[in-house]
Amino acid sequence: MSKKPLPKEENIYETDCPILYAMELIGQKWKLPILWYIADAENQTLRYRELERKVVGITATMLTKCLRELEQDKFVTRTQYPTIPPTVEYSLAERGKTLIPALESVYKWADEQMQDGK
Repeated sequence: MSKKPLPKEENIYETDCPILYAMELIGQKWKLPILWYIADAENQTLRYRELERKVVGITATMLTKCLRELEQDKFVTRTQYPTIPPTVEYSLAERGKTLIPALESVYKWADEQMQDGK
């Protein structure tokens, strides 16, 4: 695997480094937990209120912001049903599904590190 180096003297975000690209898309505090909970849900679909309950500590404003960004970046799909009150469901888009094996690897690594640290 050929790694692209980080720039030394220029803005590190103006590079074609894959790690920085990934962190720009999913590196915020709440995005990975949101994706993880959706992936772990039955049928990989969760309603807004279910996400709000599962992602402990997130505000409604931040959840909405993150979901909009994840939808814009094609990680999740938003489906709104014409009910009263409106029902909105979020599911993993194809791009989101391709991220899950990497997240599972990170989860496994972190679990091992946590066990070694005890």
